[in-house]
Parts: sequence; C-alpha cells; structure tokens
Amino acid sequence: MRQFSSDSAFTPAVKGIQAEKGSRSSYSRIERGGSWETTVTPELEAFLADLDMFYLGTANAEGQPYIQYRGGSPGFLKKLDEKTLGFADFGGNRQYITLGNLSENPQAFIFLMDYAYKSPRAHVIFPSRRSSSRTASSTARSASSAGRRSFRSKTASLRFHCLQS
Repeated sequence: MRQFSSDSAFTPAVKGIQAEKGSRSSYSRIERGGSWETTVTPELEAFLADLDMFYLGTANAEGQPYIQYRGGSPGFLKKLDEKTLGFADFGGNRQYITLGNLSENPQAFIFLMDYAYKSPRAHVIFPSRRSSSRTASSTARSASSAGRRSFRSKTASLRFHCLQS
C-alpha cells in the first residue's frame, strides 16, 4: 500500500536513486507537506476546459510502453467527478494498441501539455490501480458500437510539473 500519492512515481527504486543523487530530502519534504493532489482541482478543471489534446500512455503485459496522441474539441477531456476523468474516443487507425494494452494491463497515464504557456507545463495523471480494468473490458466490448468508445479513469495522483529553469 502506498503511503504517499507520489509513490505512484516515486517507487522504492526511484527513492533509492534520489537518495544516492542527493534529491531525496527535498521530495521527502513535499511528501510530508501533503504530497501530490489526488482529486481534480478547480485549476485542473479550468485547464481541461481549454485543452484540445493530450497523450495517453499504456503498456502491454510485458511492460512495453506505448504513448498515443488523443485530440478533440477543447474540453473533450472532462471531469466526471472529483476523482474521475473521461473522454469520448473515436476510431482512428484501427490498430487498437491502446485497447489491447489496457485489456492486458490496466495501468495507464494521461499526460497533459500546455504548449501555449511561456515555459511548457505538464500535468501527469497516474490512474489508480483499481480504476482501469473495468474500463478496459467495457471499452473493449463497446469498440464496435458506432466506432466510438468512452474512457474513464480514476485518479490516484496528479502532478504539476515545470521545466527546470
């Protein structure tokens, strides 16, 4: 069980390397101060209202990662409740790599990039371990219904990231 929401990214191996390289103490202070967000904040919801694209990352059962662009009208990635994001997914190149990966491995992440900001900003959303398996199987079943699927993801942690200056 995770002690901090940031443990979705800061695994024991990562924390070991942080300690070795000298950055662990600063991240430890962040954890003690509340760690990362676990709900969709008003700021993130406002950001989503203007967003017309994001990247969706998945991995197959062997751990081979895959990242795919998802685009739509501004606001197509929506807050469904304080811990759930969702979007309508329309047929693309018919490779179904994301669907196949989710059917084998329910872990995924959503990477939101703000290219218009002076210094690029990103939100990285790590879905909870329990959220995607039902979504993946129900999504796979609905894949043939009018070429449209819906994705829902429960959030485990939300991280705002800025480039180093």
